Amino acid sequence: MITTLHIKNIGIIDDIYINLNEGFNVLTGETGAGKTLIIDSLGILAGNRFSKEMIRNGEDFSFVELCLYLPWHPCSIEGNIIASREIFSNGRNLCKINGRMVTVNELKEFMHQIIDIHGQGDNQTLMDVSNHIKLLDAYSYKELESIKEKYETLFIQYQEIKKLLKENYGDEKEKQRKLDLLKYQAKEITEAKLDLEEENILEIQKLKIINTNKIVQSLELASKQIDESAIDALSSAIKAMEKIEGLDENYTQALTRLKSVYYELQETGRDICNEYEKVSYEEMDIEEIETRLNLINSLKRKYGNTIEDIIKYRYQIEEEIRNIENLDEYILNLKQQQMALENDMRNLALQMHEIRKKEGKVISLKINQELKDLEMKQANFSIQVKWEEDKFQKNGMDSVEFLVSTNVGDEAKSLLKIASGGEMSRIMLAIKTVLADIDEVPILVFDEIDTGISGIAANSVAEKLKKIAKTHQVLCVTHLASIAAKGKYNYYIGKQIVKDTTKTEIRQLNEEETICEIARIASGVLSEAALNHARELRK
Repeated sequence: MITTLHIKNIGIIDDIYINLNEGFNVLTGETGAGKTLIIDSLGILAGNRFSKEMIRNGEDFSFVELCLYLPWHPCSIEGNIIASREIFSNGRNLCKINGRMVTVNELKEFMHQIIDIHGQGDNQTLMDVSNHIKLLDAYSYKELESIKEKYETLFIQYQEIKKLLKENYGDEKEKQRKLDLLKYQAKEITEAKLDLEEENILEIQKLKIINTNKIVQSLELASKQIDESAIDALSSAIKAMEKIEGLDENYTQALTRLKSVYYELQETGRDICNEYEKVSYEEMDIEEIETRLNLINSLKRKYGNTIEDIIKYRYQIEEEIRNIENLDEYILNLKQQQMALENDMRNLALQMHEIRKKEGKVISLKINQELKDLEMKQANFSIQVKWEEDKFQKNGMDSVEFLVSTNVGDEAKSLLKIASGGEMSRIMLAIKTVLADIDEVPILVFDEIDTGISGIAANSVAEKLKKIAKTHQVLCVTHLASIAAKGKYNYYIGKQIVKDTTKTEIRQLNEEETICEIARIASGVLSEAALNHARELRK
């Protein structure tokens, strides 16, 4: 849900904050006060186009920001979210989501999952034909689930095989060039006789050779000091302690420790002496080591970051060489796999097609009933489930589109071709009412929902908005008292003149103020009769 909306420098809006609530939020007010600008501002944040003429007179930028709270949503971002868009008079855009700069398209893609705006000229979720199959499948989830999972598993395999078939190495000359290159690479790696530990060993040997003089001097000095100084000193100490060891137990223990140190030092001296002797005949030539390391680094630049990567690459190209040398057999095998997958996928797609047709009729009946309640008795909604032969897609082999005719005898048309904004809003409301439980877009905004309706139709619209608001946050701009009366939270949008400029102001109404606003909308005057009527509507 939107918790706070901040709008700055758009039209007559100077700088306003709107704290919104969950459920049904109704926006009313005087004509020209900026109600539509608030909806337009949400549209701007949703990635819609922006005209620089919308920037408030005398300012060089406009700014829209909202704070959202999403306890859970498939967009993968949860918790408190701040999204903003700042537009400058030179056309520059600055868009952010939780402080991270994003492109306008990224912002649009994100907001497309969060907010659905129903008003004239808006591209809403339900207007996007690609979403129709998703909504139908979500409604039919229980029947489709297992079949669709099987199909999607096969589709992934099918896509991989199509990719492999596409990589057919071109003509014969291209195939031979590719084969020669792969054989050269395999030969180069094989002849290098790489070992996983070799590079580390060579680096250690290289380091030793570079420090040979230091190593020789240190080993020689250590050996000499042990032999000529330390051993002799310990030997003298042992002889001295042997003379008194029988006089005290502590002397005996000290002598034992001295002898232990003596023998350990002798062993250490022999080890150092062996290391000293090995230096002269075990060291590799530095040029030989560097040549080998240069070869390894050259192979790493070509074939992988590590020796292990290079060896894996050799296995891959050897497999590719075998495939090219046996290309006809390889392609035949892939095509056989493709045909088998297509057969299995077609059977599953047919099952999904039948389910979609059946469920599409069920949804259509429910939506048509909703349209009758909304005083669109001549309208007819239908879901076209069209079989696309040999057109394997992620969701099967169907194209799905929502169609509607608004008058008897009219041809059913795409939702995009409905001319009337008022009709479109009511059609959208009917669809949303039926699909409310499976619709994952959490925020719905309705503008001009009451165009051309009154009486029973207006009451029906109000009831359906209230019903949808149980599972969504709903924002509705209205001019009808019957809709305003159903609001859980009512807001008044007015304007005032300050220093020769007009500014929009908005405030949430308490219960008594709401009654007065309903009376004003209903009759234009705050008479006792109008107030009583408003109270009855509110009940």
